Amino acid sequence: MTSIQEVLNRLNNIAEECEKNQSRIGYFTILYRQVTRRVRDGILAGEFEDNERMEVLDVLFAKRFIDAYDQWKSGKDPTESWKVTFEASKNSKHLVLQHLFLGINAHINLDLGIAASETMKGKDLAGIKADFDQINSLLSELVDDVKANISTVSPIFGWLIPLAKGKDELLLNFSIQLARDGAWKYANEYHTSLDQPSEIENRDKKIAELAQKLIKPGKFLKFLIRIIGFAEWKSVSKTMNQLDLMLPKKD
Repeated sequence: MTSIQEVLNRLNNIAEECEKNQSRIGYFTILYRQVTRRVRDGILAGEFEDNERMEVLDVLFAKRFIDAYDQWKSGKDPTESWKVTFEASKNSKHLVLQHLFLGINAHINLDLGIAASETMKGKDLAGIKADFDQINSLLSELVDDVKANISTVSPIFGWLIPLAKGKDELLLNFSIQLARDGAWKYANEYHTSLDQPSEIENRDKKIAELAQKLIKPGKFLKFLIRIIGFAEWKSVSKTMNQLDLMLPKKD
């Protein structure tokens, strides 16, 4: 893949596979497809500091998710953070937001820094900081759209989740801002490392541990999740379609 359109075509294919197979990986795929569309539209509108470079970054970034998905589907092991995410997709007890945050966790906390470094190979990484932040801002906006409308697929979410305030906020306040800052720090470490494979391995372990915490939060939040989960839509395809409606798009 060398263009955003090729990325979108592949994401469309993955979304169709997930809908057909009732795979909850489709939740993140829907969200990420909208991010990619937003980047495409931004490039066409000349919104970024370097629009041609942004397409390179977007393709490299997306390829890490797509490659991980293809590896997992073929029985191979992707990075551990993606493996945890994909394996969790088999569990109907996790909330829609948990599945989304697991994908965001692997993709921003691990993949984005690597993609940024590869985009700026042989150059000063600082040159891409503004566009790096812009991708995160787009994703954050879309997650806010989902949170604002999640009661459609999770009717009692809005009633019960405030009860967890101050008790276990890891899931509730999964922060793309913090993820972005950590991803940029890691991007710099990876960019200057003399042993990049080891950098990926060490970072991957940490992000996989965070994924486990997203899957297994504290006791009180776990109790609330169980109650909320009873009322969430069980149809993966129906939920995917509703998520797509939640997210404003331009075609």
